[in-house]
Amino acid sequence: MQTFSRGQKGKLADLGVAATFEVRIDIQAPGGTVDISCFGLDANERLADDRYMVFYNQPASPRGEIAATLAPGRASFRIDLDALPPTIAKLVFTAALDGAGTMRDIGTATLRLGDAVAFPLTGADFAGERAVMFGELYRRDGQWRFGAVGQGFDGGMSALLKHFGGVEAPAASAPAATPAAAPAPAAKPVSLSKITLEKRGDKVSLDKRRDSGFGRIHVNLDWHRQPAAAPARGFFGKMLGTQQPARGVDLDLGCLYQLADGTPGAIQALGKRWGSFDARPFIHLDGDDRTGAADGGENLYINGDRFQEIRRVLVFAFIYDGVANWTQTDGVVTVRLPDQPTVEVRLDNGTTQAMCAIAMIENLGGRLQVTKLAEYVADHRELDQKYGFGLRWKVGAKD
Repeated sequence: MQTFSRGQKGKLADLGVAATFEVRIDIQAPGGTVDISCFGLDANERLADDRYMVFYNQPASPRGEIAATLAPGRASFRIDLDALPPTIAKLVFTAALDGAGTMRDIGTATLRLGDAVAFPLTGADFAGERAVMFGELYRRDGQWRFGAVGQGFDGGMSALLKHFGGVEAPAASAPAATPAAAPAPAAKPVSLSKITLEKRGDKVSLDKRRDSGFGRIHVNLDWHRQPAAAPARGFFGKMLGTQQPARGVDLDLGCLYQLADGTPGAIQALGKRWGSFDARPFIHLDGDDRTGAADGGENLYINGDRFQEIRRVLVFAFIYDGVANWTQTDGVVTVRLPDQPTVEVRLDNGTTQAMCAIAMIENLGGRLQVTKLAEYVADHRELDQKYGFGLRWKVGAKD
């Protein structure tokens, strides 16, 4: 792997990079949140089509030519250059601080272009900027090239959006005072809104944005995967106090549900209860990240177009292996709905209780309400008893 410095450029063909590859960005930002994005620009370096801004509130371009997996301080963009429309001439990868501080406060930051290039930066490379244009992929003379930019930028995400000619969606729109002629079609404004439920009991209520329902509701659990020590493995290991060699952090995402007719159930890797998206219970867990190697963490999908058949869904996670408490996981859960702000819940409690009730998703007369629970309990049985789903439990293991 080559190490690039600021200003260095190269043809992808010369670097051995194919048309489909991954761009990964990792940033250490102690005490802060970093929003990592990709702007798809035209030949005039303008965001002519807002659908090609890929970020936390729009994690993929229209046909998946750019698809992002995002987590605190890191992002992975799967790029398919051959699938991009000819109007997209450049992809710019950026990072912006969300909150206090400047780019000088960050630790190590690295952009990796597949297995070919690493472009490192540190806080010492910046002054008072709050964002950075990290690197770019651009067409020239019929070939795609990579440039290591590393340019600091005053202002945050909104300033970057304005710089590239994008339009931010207003918080609310007022009706026109008088009728006017219909304007020419324009690109949909980008919504930079992101809702973080800070305290236990915080709620957000969302309305339908389509006739059929809420669309595909995506619940993602992501976490820091490096082992903190060599903890006991599995429920039995924790009970017996046995120690194992250090392993990757293994968290499990799942849910308890209650359908509209009162039927309760559970979706989780234990017992291989994966559920179904298109049939009852209209909830599906897409797999089990046993090693912590999957960039996307674990994902639960709820069929929001059948949400009238669901009464409530309690999203939970538990520590199966690798760390002693939730603070060490750097875990974050996001709930994404089409055309809605992203809802974010962080797992930041130092308790050694293995299970966390993260959020309750409820159908309240056709509205979808998400409530932060942040309740830490010992096991599934205690969780069930606390929230009254009425299931029967027995000891299980994934091995």
